[in-house]
Amino acid sequence: MRTPSRPARRAVLAATTVLTLTGLLAGCADEGGSTASGGGGAADPDQASVAFLMPDLASTRYELYDAPLFTEKMSDLCPDCTVIYQNADSSAATQQEQANSALAQGASAIVLDPVDSAAAATIVQTAQSQGVPVIAYDRPIPDRAADFYVSFDNEAIGASIAESLVEYLDAEGIQGGLLQVNGSPTDAAAGLIKDGATSAVESSDFEVLAEYDTPDWTPSRAQDWVSGQVSKFGDDIAGVVAANDGTGGGAIAAFKAAGAPVPPVTGNDFELAAAQRIVAGDQYNTISKPIKTVAEAAADVAWAFVNGEEPEADTTLFDTPSQLFEPTVVTQDNLADVLEGEDAPFTVEDVCTAEYRDDCEKLGLL
Repeated sequence: MRTPSRPARRAVLAATTVLTLTGLLAGCADEGGSTASGGGGAADPDQASVAFLMPDLASTRYELYDAPLFTEKMSDLCPDCTVIYQNADSSAATQQEQANSALAQGASAIVLDPVDSAAAATIVQTAQSQGVPVIAYDRPIPDRAADFYVSFDNEAIGASIAESLVEYLDAEGIQGGLLQVNGSPTDAAAGLIKDGATSAVESSDFEVLAEYDTPDWTPSRAQDWVSGQVSKFGDDIAGVVAANDGTGGGAIAAFKAAGAPVPPVTGNDFELAAAQRIVAGDQYNTISKPIKTVAEAAADVAWAFVNGEEPEADTTLFDTPSQLFEPTVVTQDNLADVLEGEDAPFTVEDVCTAEYRDDCEKLGLL
């Protein structure tokens, strides 16, 4: 199934932060959505409410993809259930308030993508003390074991983008050192991506000239930091290992602002802007991790908990039963194949706008 259409996306953006699949949220809360002790089963599963709490607005994915796809899957599983969707806009305190509000409204399960992985431990503890299971989503919560974790393999993501970059630099005979632009220091998933990237670079012949942990994954902060490194290292920079498309885009903007050639830059998340930068040759790679995969898996796990069942895990991470999906590296070489996949978040036509048409034709996309 393809990502929701543009009108559907606009409808999500225009909606309130509470998405009701049917009926009134108050009605579900009044019916007593609290769970049995430790079981996660709702008093009436078919009338349950599930909270879907996302971390920030810096990444467009949560509003455009994660929330609509999770909500759609929950609707398929339980037409009369309610999804309480809220976005914390990079504030751990706001996310705590949103979690408390969801519990007060009778949420039978919470799907949580934490702003701050350490601070989220309090949310987990509070929810579990009320018998409400927490599904960590995309980012793990190391300090307090959630009831389940659904994500792509973040350490594999870091290793994959760095290995792909190193292989390209070796094949092209490009010499120099690397900049490593990591994600947020408060995000445990960013730490896993960093570990994977560091391991891959350390096993190569390339030296890390400097590295930076980007607060809140903010692209402008990544750009500011890279600007300083361009001034310092200049042509000695052979490439940039950026942890996601936002930080990668910030790095690319820094080189362009300095009037310097843009070296190969990595990314992750397969955002539309990143796909266009790959087409243009500004960004070397990104990671395709179809949001539909994790959003639907999280809905399945939440529905199992609502029914008092134990969802199946394929591994354990941070003492948490987990489902970890494999990422796919995307470069110019396989971009067309990824865009033709049924789970692609956008189409060739979305990528190949007038500005990128010539580059698309050179790559055989049109």
